[in-house]
Amino acid sequence: MKSDNKKQELKPSNQKQVIKETENKEYAELVVVKPVGYPFDFNLMDEDIEITNKQLFEEYAREQWLGLVVRENSHLFDQKIIPDYGFEIVTAKPNNTIISENTRIKIITDELDKISNESKVKSDIRLSDIVGQKNAKNKVKVITKYLEDPERFGPWAPKNVLFYGLPGTGKTMLVKALANELEVPLYLIKATSLIGDHVGDGASKIHDLFKKASENSPSIIFIDEIDAVALHRSFQSLRGDVSEIVNSLLTEMDGISDNKSVITIGATNNPGSLDYAVRSRFEEEIEFKLPDDDERLTIIENNLKTMPLEYDLDLNKLVKLTKGLSGRDIKEKILKTALHNTIANDGDIINMENIDYALKSTKIKNRDVKGMFE
Repeated sequence: MKSDNKKQELKPSNQKQVIKETENKEYAELVVVKPVGYPFDFNLMDEDIEITNKQLFEEYAREQWLGLVVRENSHLFDQKIIPDYGFEIVTAKPNNTIISENTRIKIITDELDKISNESKVKSDIRLSDIVGQKNAKNKVKVITKYLEDPERFGPWAPKNVLFYGLPGTGKTMLVKALANELEVPLYLIKATSLIGDHVGDGASKIHDLFKKASENSPSIIFIDEIDAVALHRSFQSLRGDVSEIVNSLLTEMDGISDNKSVITIGATNNPGSLDYAVRSRFEEEIEFKLPDDDERLTIIENNLKTMPLEYDLDLNKLVKLTKGLSGRDIKEKILKTALHNTIANDGDIINMENIDYALKSTKIKNRDVKGMFE
């Protein structure tokens, strides 16, 4: 049995001796491993393996690794079917413990790579397309200059930024524009997709996400709805794996691994629900505000340019009617609904009656303009 821990020279026949020598250690509850290949290479070797039954793999691995000490970021080696094939220990819970007959062993195959690759986003959005949000744009300038010249900043580099505000105010749009203009990879992921089926899966996914971003740096990680996994401690009893996920996030955000030239941007609608330890890692919190009158006018005008129908609208009145709405709501709930209503009624021109229909169908009350058609 080979391993890169101190028991490397021991063979399977001496497993009882391994356990005896580590009697003062705890038993591992969970070990998550990831196949990484052989330590050497020659033409006849195939670096890739396919796990067809994870439950059978767990029994197979536990039998041969029984009694070995497991430490995160170290490795275990197969000595049966594919001798010397290495597996990285992504998670050991608790860390620096030994594998027992009751230890659960989980393997990460290409599932996480698939998640990371699918979350890698390309966009044609430009920063000039973002209306308003002056503070966020100023922070983006700093991030831009850092990613263009990381050495200039040294230990003062921007690392973790929190965007917060009502839905539809442009948080995701701004991140896409930033990645597009810098031409760097953007790993955009919903926090809920980081939650696994088993304890340990969430931490493994977070580790893999940051590792992937680091391998392709400079890059940006955008975790939307981050409060879904980084809940405040008063809510952690609602989910058993929250503590494990929070600890994994803290490890990555603290930069214990070398995540140079990787910017982490979290987004939430409710910063008050975030775990305090996670929230404290964000160097800056930037609020995304609802558009004012001038910004709403610009948003409306920009969207009307791409309308497939002509329109006859009182834009000043429309600006007042949409007070309190986000840019996304203006586009999706008002303009799009008005367009579809026009088409459904065989109309050729979008008018204020279609806008009125959109307002009523989305249950948006008009408090600023009375007598819309007076």
